[in-house]
Amino acid sequence: MHQPSPRTRHYGDFYRVDPPRDDESRPLWLVVGNCQAEALRLVLDGVDDRPYTTVRMPPVHELERSDLEPLRALLGRAAVLLCQPIRDGYRDLPLGTAELAAELPSTAQVVRWPVIRYAGLHPFQAIVRHPADRSVVPPAVPYHDLRTVVAARDGKTVDDDWDVEVDDAAFVAVAEASQAELARRESLQCDVGVSDVLGPSGAHAAHTVNHPGNGVLTELGRRVLAATGVPRSVPVPARTLLGSAIAPLEPRVLKARNIVAPGRVDWWFDGAELRPGDVHRTQLQWYYDNPDFVGLALERHAHTLDLLGLGTASAR
Repeated sequence: MHQPSPRTRHYGDFYRVDPPRDDESRPLWLVVGNCQAEALRLVLDGVDDRPYTTVRMPPVHELERSDLEPLRALLGRAAVLLCQPIRDGYRDLPLGTAELAAELPSTAQVVRWPVIRYAGLHPFQAIVRHPADRSVVPPAVPYHDLRTVVAARDGKTVDDDWDVEVDDAAFVAVAEASQAELARRESLQCDVGVSDVLGPSGAHAAHTVNHPGNGVLTELGRRVLAATGVPRSVPVPARTLLGSAIAPLEPRVLKARNIVAPGRVDWWFDGAELRPGDVHRTQLQWYYDNPDFVGLALERHAHTLDLLGLGTASAR
């Protein structure tokens, strides 16, 4: 007998290989998006006496054409679609928010919530996608460091100094610009938002630029419940939901932001501690082997580089 793959078993409810659950008689709330979607789903699943059920499903960037049939089956019985803004034809599949909403019952509700990115704690950290293959990430950790990008731009070697001096005001400006950009996207694309929560959350706002902390996710869950008219309290999860990657936290950034919290020297990624210098050297060599990413990073994050005073090559 053919045995389901480990991935199929992991998403057993989505692929209908698991036995029916006791709560399947409740209305289905389908949560769709990137890795933040599963975190939000777990927050919502932690609500006591919840009048709905959820299904763990693959993140949208992992869905394949063969996944459309089970996805449509779930959409066909969903009472609420909780979806991040996704463009039509995403990955050449009908996975856009509007395209998914068209598969819902006429009585279903759609609540759009944001793709949360926040650089207030990690001002040098960046995400860069190559249009030829958006899945490619740098080695060591799947994040770019603008200091390493600038080192590659300026032709530095792996033995050269790579850190940079930045005024406190620049760190504040990056945080404010990041929060403002999220608020702008929320106002244009979303029914609920959390950009106003990030600053007050201090050092707990995010583990990386795209991994918000539990407090932010919990408040997002509260606002989702309010938008759907469900009067329930939302407990903070006991475990860290998006803790597979935790970036260093520089004391100078905390000081500039008036955040009283301990710094963090090393990366924590997939269960291992990594020194930032080692990550830098590995990625600098990778940039020399993959120069397209230097240009893409400089273009995509030009405004942040300008705020940090790194926007033009120095006369070194």
